[in-house]
Amino acid sequence: MHLRKLTLTALFAALCVIGGYIKIPSGIGSLALDTVPALLAASFLPPVFVGFASMTGHIASAMYAGFPLGPLHVVIAIEMFIILYVFSRMHRAGRHVWKWVFFIVANGVLALIPFYFIVSPAFFVAALPSILLATVLNAAVVITVQPALAKVAKGRLRLSK
Repeated sequence: MHLRKLTLTALFAALCVIGGYIKIPSGIGSLALDTVPALLAASFLPPVFVGFASMTGHIASAMYAGFPLGPLHVVIAIEMFIILYVFSRMHRAGRHVWKWVFFIVANGVLALIPFYFIVSPAFFVAALPSILLATVLNAAVVITVQPALAKVAKGRLRLSK
């Protein structure tokens, strides 16, 4: 059973990397649909594995993009782990509306707050609309795809224990 969890985690992390190739034009350059597979993974994997898939996917996607924010991508990867972990916990608890509110606020706004202090207030203001738009687009794709995926996978891939 652990091998299935690890295999699915690697699969979702790889899909996050592929999603990283689907770029969203923005002023800061590295916005993509790399979170979609991690959000979908919340239906199939335990929260810790979802967090690792998103973190691994982000680092690989950032490597492909040439690390435009340098070592700050480690901070973003840790934030992604935490956000997707909490999102997955909320999904497991049946908080289906609140998980989306949390994801959009946490990923679209709160995750940028450290960069207000680390980089500059100007970076925060410039990045906020793009990050928020990318977050909403990632959420919209998952909200659209997840019901169909759940019907197809119906009980076959759930590894929550």
